[in-house]
Amino acid sequence: MFGIDDEKFIRGNVPMTKREIRILTLAAAQIDSDSVVVDVGAGTGSITVEAALIARNGKIFAVERNSEAVELIRRNVEKFSVDNVEIIPAQAPDGLENLPELDAAIIGGTGGNLEKILDVLDAKLKNGGRIVINAITIQTVAKALEYFRARNRNVDAAQVQITRLKKIGAYDMNQALNPVWIVTAEK
Repeated sequence: MFGIDDEKFIRGNVPMTKREIRILTLAAAQIDSDSVVVDVGAGTGSITVEAALIARNGKIFAVERNSEAVELIRRNVEKFSVDNVEIIPAQAPDGLENLPELDAAIIGGTGGNLEKILDVLDAKLKNGGRIVINAITIQTVAKALEYFRARNRNVDAAQVQITRLKKIGAYDMNQALNPVWIVTAEK
């Protein structure tokens, strides 16, 4: 299963990575059936769940500081019957120090701790592993690029703008979603 409809997730008042961005993020992470992945700033757990469905024989760690979001992750993990997820209720980089070696790391939120989080994840990441950052601010993109380039990582960044159709009576209207930068670095 890849690209679950947004409406199928339990949402609450927590931001969620939209379907189209999830698809691109998971493709960039290059997750295999036995991958070990961390989702930092996991929100509702939409990326966590989809990564767990791809890595059925692997392990997904969802790190989230918001208590409502932690509960939503738990409920979504249960709803989609994925049993290879461990939820870590912590403000990253706390909670990352005991992770095993990682095949991929996905970052959706940092609480302003991007560089500290990247230091821990970079040390945990296998050679050939990938870090994928979804960023909505140019400052986050700039910090990520600076960090990866200083370490001679292969890095790519693309801004994605998704526009969906919304039915308004007999018409279809464009409904733009916020643009997102997807920054990918390989170790």
